[in-house]
Amino acid sequence: MSLVVDTSVIISVITNEIHKKKLIGKTKGEELIAPISLHWEIANVFSAMFKRDRISLEQAKEAMKYYFQIKLRFVEVNLNKALDIALNYNIYAYDAYFIVCAKQYKSKLISLDKGLIHVAKQNKIITIEVQDEYLHI
Repeated sequence: MSLVVDTSVIISVITNEIHKKKLIGKTKGEELIAPISLHWEIANVFSAMFKRDRISLEQAKEAMKYYFQIKLRFVEVNLNKALDIALNYNIYAYDAYFIVCAKQYKSKLISLDKGLIHVAKQNKIITIEVQDEYLHI
């Protein structure tokens, strides 16, 4: 079965964030798919990080090298259906593309975005979540 990966997952992996190991473990052996819009979303995240001085151009370019090593199948999604979902669930079209992708390809969805996971569940999409690890005393 294929697994739709969203922008939050890819960014977490390529920038070596805390969830990286868990995400790689949960996606191992799966056919990873994403809407073609993922390319532009990745660049947009980096541009936002530039504005906040969270990453340098060199670091972003290094992360992009890892992005291009990830075996992803990019797919087209029905834009009319994405607009319907965006309106009905009050989400951005960029998020709706991942919902449509999962529905269109009868795939599971993995995301760190709790709002996207919530809408996916409302659309009867099987979701994979990664929980934060906190030290409980």
